[in-house]
Amino acid sequence: QARLVESGGGLVQAGGSLRLSCAASGNIGSIDDMGWYRQAPGKQRDLVAAITSGGSTNYADSVKGRFTMSRDNAKNTVYLQMNGLKPEDTAVYFCNAKIRERGRGYFLTYWGQGTQVTVSS
Repeated sequence: QARLVESGGGLVQAGGSLRLSCAASGNIGSIDDMGWYRQAPGKQRDLVAAITSGGSTNYADSVKGRFTMSRDNAKNTVYLQMNGLKPEDTAVYFCNAKIRERGRGYFLTYWGQGTQVTVSS
């Protein structure tokens, strides 16, 4: 079975940077779109950034110009470079991917376990 594992979260001061990674492993045939979402306490989970299999990206307005999502297809890994962090970026960040397992003819959506990002003022 496929799985996603995030890493790279932590505590940083406002204005600082963090780089999140999300690696897909397991019984992977192919991966389509991948995304980063975040969820702050008491709030819904929102899309932060997404990337297609071809490398096209889109970002939430709140992070445009500060966050950059990239993808290494050879490693089945996506990254989220976060610069100019603000206290309002504090949340649990989740990785999301549409994965087709080997031997299957359809894609399923998978989620990672999440990684905490805390930005102090």
